Amino acid sequence: METSDAVTTLAALAQSTRLAIFRLLVKAGPGGRPAGEIGLTLDVPAATLSFHLKDLSRARLIVGRPEGRHIYYAVDFERIGHLLAFLTEDCCGGNPCLAAASAQRTPDPVPVHDSGTKEHPR
Repeated sequence: METSDAVTTLAALAQSTRLAIFRLLVKAGPGGRPAGEIGLTLDVPAATLSFHLKDLSRARLIVGRPEGRHIYYAVDFERIGHLLAFLTEDCCGGNPCLAAASAQRTPDPVPVHDSGTKEHPR
């Protein structure tokens, strides 16, 4: 991936509605979700949704496929893989990466008060 492609891709995600759409589609997996369902789930009007879907498609983060009367949108996971590879290609200067070790670490337990309620860290 070229730097200009990475900038275009990241710029498309640098807006709260588009980021919410992208995250929703990541959760949906390769099958994606129909445009109308995306709009209802995120409470985004159709015209606004269309604008954001077009920007995400132009950045090649998502792809649309017609199915009957609906258009299903899904994340282009191969493109995301290329973006992640570009962002991390020089990670840790070629040394074993600390990020990989911390990803395998189990989270610290959440302390529980005597009343049985969980105390969430701030």
